[in-house]
Amino acid sequence: MIVAIGTDHAGFALKQPVIDAIRAVGDDVLDCGAYEVNATDDYPDFAERVARAVLDGRAQRGILLCGSGVGASVAANKFVGIRSALCHDTFSARQGVEDDDMNVLTLGARVIGPSLAGELVPAFLHAKFSGAPRHERRLEKVKAIEARYAGT
Repeated sequence: MIVAIGTDHAGFALKQPVIDAIRAVGDDVLDCGAYEVNATDDYPDFAERVARAVLDGRAQRGILLCGSGVGASVAANKFVGIRSALCHDTFSARQGVEDDDMNVLTLGARVIGPSLAGELVPAFLHAKFSGAPRHERRLEKVKAIEARYAGT
């Protein structure tokens, strides 16, 4: 699997440990930046890069990093077809994929450290959407909401 990763200045310190965790499970990394710490590197720019990589098929999943994780997740969810969630526990990182077909994991680098990130990444990447009828039904409802409000 190819995993797109993006980070603003506040998430940059966690970027390399997350890349290492992605590679440790045998997946490839599409680095969407930032490539150095720069206070003008804002989370919406990297959320867009990661979202576009997932939506264009250059990556199957994405991981975003910012200070709290909130801003990057909010920005990523503006893209129709992106289902991003801020997760700081392994249950949510796994269950978000299994039940909700989450395709972008967002982490807050000022909230968690490399050790917990190293647990969250494989939980997210190893998880598969269950396809259970109740989850399919709910996902279709989410997609219908997106379709109703796209472009408004």
